[in-house]
Amino acid sequence: MLPIQIKPGIHWIGMNDRSTELFEGLWPIRQEGISYNSYLIDDEKKALIDLSTEQLSGALISRIESFFDLSKLDFIIVNHVEPDHSGALQNLLRIAPQAVVLGTQKTREMLKNFYGITEKVRVVSDGETLTLGRHQLRFIAAPFVHWPETMMTLETTENILFSCDGFGGYGALPGVIFDDEIANLQWYETEATRYFVNIISTFCKPVRNAIAKVSEFTIAIIAPSHGLIWRKDPQRIVRLYQKLVDYATGPADLGITLIYSSMYGNTERMMEAIAQGIADEKVPLSIFNATYAHASYILPPLWSQLGVMIGSPTYEGGLFPGLAPVLKLAGVKHIQNKVAARFGSFAWNSAVQREFESLAAEVKWELAGKLDFNGAPSTEDLANGRSFGAEFARTVKERFAAQTA
Repeated sequence: MLPIQIKPGIHWIGMNDRSTELFEGLWPIRQEGISYNSYLIDDEKKALIDLSTEQLSGALISRIESFFDLSKLDFIIVNHVEPDHSGALQNLLRIAPQAVVLGTQKTREMLKNFYGITEKVRVVSDGETLTLGRHQLRFIAAPFVHWPETMMTLETTENILFSCDGFGGYGALPGVIFDDEIANLQWYETEATRYFVNIISTFCKPVRNAIAKVSEFTIAIIAPSHGLIWRKDPQRIVRLYQKLVDYATGPADLGITLIYSSMYGNTERMMEAIAQGIADEKVPLSIFNATYAHASYILPPLWSQLGVMIGSPTYEGGLFPGLAPVLKLAGVKHIQNKVAARFGSFAWNSAVQREFESLAAEVKWELAGKLDFNGAPSTEDLANGRSFGAEFARTVKERFAAQTA
């Protein structure tokens, strides 16, 4: 994509990444892609806000040079040192050594540790302003959104918030960059939700603090480092992030996330019966086969829904190996205070429940039943499974009613 004007003198010069398999080496984005949003302010003083990966540094440099010679670049504002934001910095400084790098105190420390960059790095404080000419910048500390050095930058002439990882999302940009140009905005909100739960959900309290902090300012446009730029309704993405943050301590949605694996189809057959029972009670249900579904896609409904149903065959006496990583990631992301149950097939003996109870205790899940069966489920077993699913769904509805009363 070519550079796009956001406002006079302010341009998006970002790039799409449609080839990376795993973001942060963990979260799949090959199908959805992601954008690295960089912003250029061409004024009496010239500033670059956010960069790109090292691999895309050549393209970033070319985009800057389409506006002016790099010898005229005055400031490079590093809102966040994570290499998908700052990887291009070394290559850029080789061509523009006169540019001053601006960031927090921790940014200065991290730039030294990551890249050995120590020269021409200036620390800016929370609330400090910088005049470029017509445009003025205000720096807003936003620690742990999502690293401790993170800040946001507010352009106060046009009221554009360059929000770094805050209010960001997965999804490459489809030839346009603004929310009002997107036909399927719901898809980008879904990817923003997955991005939040995958990347930022561990830091809900700092995100909540940042939302409160930026709400004190007039904001006409939100321009994050990844995903859409919100100009028609910037509060829409703020409301989504606020809703996602609130799940950490507030009521969950009425719904059940059913996660299962099956070795020879027996646990899967029971899963279908249990799902039928849950559906009998009209409770929303999200089903994932953990053998094939990456945790990246499982975590968002797990984050928002109150109920959790785990289906695991006994594997060498314990929990099926493909399920344990999902449950451990739930702990890493602090997905707590759920109502949970478990079912599965065994051949001779089983310690699945003991292992599951241990994992559930770590995330403070309330256990509300189990259903084990030997070998292949009989017709009677499947009928019991349907009843088990319906009973669990009623329990979830009762807990939901209690938490929202």
